[in-house]
Amino acid sequence: MPDSRGVEATLTLKSGREKSLLRRHPWIFSGAIDRVEGDPASGATVKVSTADGRFLARAAYSPASQIRARVWTFDPAQAVDAQFLQGRIRAAAARRSVLCDERNTGCRLVHGEADGIPGLIADRYGETIVVQLSAAGPESWRDAIVAALAALQGVTCVYERSDVEVRALEGLPPRTGVMRGTLPSEVTMREDGIAYRVDVAAGHKTGFYLDQRDSRGAVRALAAGRAMLNVFCYTGAFSLAGLAGGAASVLSIDSAGDALALGRANLELNPELPADRATWKEGDAFTELRRLRDAGAQFDLIVLDPPKFAPTAAHAERAARAYKDVNLLALKLLRNDGLLATFSCSAAIDAKLFAQILAGAAQDAGTDAVIVRRLAAGADHPVTVAFPEGDYLKGLLLRKN
Repeated sequence: MPDSRGVEATLTLKSGREKSLLRRHPWIFSGAIDRVEGDPASGATVKVSTADGRFLARAAYSPASQIRARVWTFDPAQAVDAQFLQGRIRAAAARRSVLCDERNTGCRLVHGEADGIPGLIADRYGETIVVQLSAAGPESWRDAIVAALAALQGVTCVYERSDVEVRALEGLPPRTGVMRGTLPSEVTMREDGIAYRVDVAAGHKTGFYLDQRDSRGAVRALAAGRAMLNVFCYTGAFSLAGLAGGAASVLSIDSAGDALALGRANLELNPELPADRATWKEGDAFTELRRLRDAGAQFDLIVLDPPKFAPTAAHAERAARAYKDVNLLALKLLRNDGLLATFSCSAAIDAKLFAQILAGAAQDAGTDAVIVRRLAAGADHPVTVAFPEGDYLKGLLLRKN
C-alpha cells in the first residue's frame, strides 16, 4: 500500500539500529527511526532501509504507536497485497489441520507474528471464527483478512473482538460484531472430547483460553482419585478436564458469577461427567483461599491460572507480590506429595522470575517444591525464535515435598 501520493514510503533507520531486523525481529520502535520519506497513512506498507540505503523489510506503519512499524516480509521481491495476506492465512490454517478432529474443534488458526501477520489473532470454535485485529496493519487489510477466513472449509461466521486495550496505543477505536455470516445462538466446541459453550461476544479474550489446551490435558492425566481445587476457574475448563480424568472432587472458584454459570452449563453439556463431584464458588480468589486455609482444607491437585497481574513492565513488582501470595496460599492448602499447576500470562514476568517467585512462596510456606514439568501454550500458539516476546504463557507443575 503506497502513501497518499501513490509512492512507496520509506523508513530509514538510524545507523546501527538495524541489528534486530537482521535477526528477523518483526518490531521497529520509534526511537530506531532516523526519518520517514513519503506520507504513509496508518497501516500503510512502508519499505524499511538501513542508514546507508540497504533494504531490510516491508512493514505496516503505525504513526500513533511506539512500535512504529511491524514487519510483513523480509523478502525484497515480495509485494504486500490481499493475495499475500490470504496466502499466509491459508498456510497458517493448514498448519493447524493436524490439531483438529472430531474430538478437538477449537483451535487458534492465526497467531500474530508467529504466522507472519503481526497484530492478527484468529480463533476457531467449530463453525465460528473470532478475529482480533490489534494493530494498524491488519486493520487496514480487514476486508481481505475476513474474506480469507470466511473461505476456509466449514466456516459460517466470522466475528470480531477487536476490543483489546492495545488498539488505543495504535490510535484505533474498539470494534466488535459480526464481520461475515450469522452468529449462532450458541457457539460450541470440543476439546479432547469435552464439549464447551463459548461466549464469543462477551467472554474473556475471544471467549475461551485455547492456549491452555495442553495443560488441561496434563491435569486430566493426573486427576484420578485426587481432591482438586481450580482457582480463577473462569468457565471451568480445567475443572471439566479434572472430572474427565477421574478427580474425586473439584472445587472451582471465580469472582465472576456469569463465568461460573457458563461453567455449570458446560458441565451439563457433558452428562458423562460426574456433576455430583463438582462444587462452584463465587468469590475473590485470595479471600476464598484464606478461608480454606483457616478451615484446614487440603487438596491433592490445585490449578492456579490467574489473569494478567502485570499488563506492563511497570506493574511487575506489584504482580510479583500477587503471584507470591496466591502460590503461598496454594502451597499451604496442598497435601504432601500434592501437585500444583501454576501459571503466569504476564509478559513482564519472565520464566526465570516466575520460578524465583515460586521458590520464595515455597520458602515462606515452610516446604520444598520440585518442578515436575514445565507447561506452556499448545502447538497452535507457536513462538518464533526471533520473537521471544510471543512466549507469554509460563506454567510449572510442582510437587510439594
